[in-house]
Amino acid sequence: MSKSYSLDDIAKALGGVVIGDGATLISRVSSIANAKAGDISFIHDAKYEKALASSGASAFVLREKHSALTPLPGIIVDNPYAYFAKVSTFLNPPATIKTGVAPSAVVDASASVPASCSVGALVVIGENVVLGENVVIGSGCIIENDVTIANNTRLEPHVTIKHHCEIGEHCHLFSGAVIGSDGFGYTEDAGRWLKIPQVGRVILQAHVDVGANTTIDRGALDDTIIEEGVKLDNLIQIGHNCRIGAHTVIAGCVGIAGSARVGKRCKIGGAAMILGHLEIADHVTISPGSMITRSLNAADTYTALMPFQTHKAWLSTAAKIRHLDDFADKIKQLEKEIALLKSKQ
Repeated sequence: MSKSYSLDDIAKALGGVVIGDGATLISRVSSIANAKAGDISFIHDAKYEKALASSGASAFVLREKHSALTPLPGIIVDNPYAYFAKVSTFLNPPATIKTGVAPSAVVDASASVPASCSVGALVVIGENVVLGENVVIGSGCIIENDVTIANNTRLEPHVTIKHHCEIGEHCHLFSGAVIGSDGFGYTEDAGRWLKIPQVGRVILQAHVDVGANTTIDRGALDDTIIEEGVKLDNLIQIGHNCRIGAHTVIAGCVGIAGSARVGKRCKIGGAAMILGHLEIADHVTISPGSMITRSLNAADTYTALMPFQTHKAWLSTAAKIRHLDDFADKIKQLEKEIALLKSKQ
């Protein structure tokens, strides 16, 4: 069973102002619709007022302006959504990790593995690898030669870190992530594709999260750099020599081609594509599914979508798109004729 905490205990640990009975016990977080006794949920918009009437939650996290929406106890904060994440972490602390190296792990004699680290079963750690304190390496991970992983970073099972890459402190890499594979670099020579050696690295700065099956290619010459606090979802591809600015968040299935530069605190929606060598300014938001074909030099929200239609309607639309140049020429000709008529009046 989960351990229970009173609202007063939670507020003392995380901040916030308790309203109602501070002794109310909470053991779980839940959505408004599925909450039961002992659960806490959150309200960030008055539109949830109807759902509150039937909710079984024992308490809520909410803004002061919404405190009249429910007679139940709660915690008043400025940002309920962020506070709810903190409550969830508070109620669901990570499991204790057993330190030491599993008997089936293969660790090169030249590697530095502090006693505070946890190295799981069937892990392979290559030559000259340096792990910081409290690093967790999940089962089946492969860490090639000359890799550095800083303090308090965690690799979930089956992560691969290729040679010479650097991983900062407090990073979290999820299963299937591959850091430092060769970038997609080829040149044509006598009708054949000649591979260009990829001699750069991947550098993840502190507090970077990398989702499951996301791949970050090493640089061709310069390094691929993921700056501090970047959060990457699952199934993202980041090409060689890219730089992703600090605290940018990128949703699943995004593709970023080589040598693109994404600014700080950007938000990139799922399945968006960014072509190579483009510059994206700080604080840019890119809508899901957008294809970015030119640099974005000003902070704004950018969308490059065509709303979906039935297939029959799309065929008609596509046919019209193919004739846009003809339509534009006709409009220009009509404008000239109108101007000529006006000049004769």
